[in-house]
Amino acid sequence: MRILVSGASGLIGRHLVAKLRNGGHEVVVLVRRPEREPSELRWDPATGDLDPARLGRIDAAVNLSGAGVGDKRWTPKYKELILRSRTETTSTLVRALVALDERPEVLVNASAIGAYGDGGDTVLTEAAPRGGDFLAEVVREWEEATEPAAAAGIRVSLARTALLANPVGGAFGQLLTLFRLGLGGPMGDGRQWWSLISMPDELAALEFLLTHPVPGPVNLATPEPATNTAVVSALGAALHRPALLPVPSFALRMVLGEFAEQITASQRVVPTALLEAGFTFRHPDVASVTGWLANA
Repeated sequence: MRILVSGASGLIGRHLVAKLRNGGHEVVVLVRRPEREPSELRWDPATGDLDPARLGRIDAAVNLSGAGVGDKRWTPKYKELILRSRTETTSTLVRALVALDERPEVLVNASAIGAYGDGGDTVLTEAAPRGGDFLAEVVREWEEATEPAAAAGIRVSLARTALLANPVGGAFGQLLTLFRLGLGGPMGDGRQWWSLISMPDELAALEFLLTHPVPGPVNLATPEPATNTAVVSALGAALHRPALLPVPSFALRMVLGEFAEQITASQRVVPTALLEAGFTFRHPDVASVTGWLANA
């Protein structure tokens, strides 16, 4: 397959491009800087600049663009960037794909389980209602930007990723650093549900969606979510570090600002669409995820 990827320089994008190329696919990456090799194509989503005539034949597209939600404090300016970096990139890419004489079969568009907001103890499948907080609104506008592609006959899979478990980078990478220093512990009251996915399962699921007809929202999360206390206990055990001292909500708020609400929110997400489509998880529960992290 000839696959177009945006967000290829990000944490997931770097690994996905390598995985796809190792699997024999031709990957074209969108870049905002000057092109350095034939596999790169320059675009400017802020101005909507992506010439369909330069794309050539595209069998599939993967859109992973977006500013990190846990990278900086949520000032009004950064919240605007979180939203704009997703809607502008998605709209620009979708317009170019729709304009092609031969459109790709599928667009796998990044999304997030933030769509559901704080769900308490409710099991959240893809059919669950949306939340009403900032991230839920971001996801709504982000996913709506793909609608012209679906209307044009492109199969659109909305990959609602859970908390990504990876040894380096992202929010979980920061968490691992604390645990290795012996400073990890339950966050907030610890009873909130955390939904995770390991990097290998994230990459495998994205590749799976390129070749399997799973349109609409798709939860990328382990089949067995766990409470925050269970996650940090398993992580401490895997790393042979204590995980006893709780981190109170007010302390999280002081350090993380508004993003702390996402850490203490409860999201009991299950990947119903992936399981029904026949996807098999390599790390289906918190024990296997944390065990992989400790040895990665």
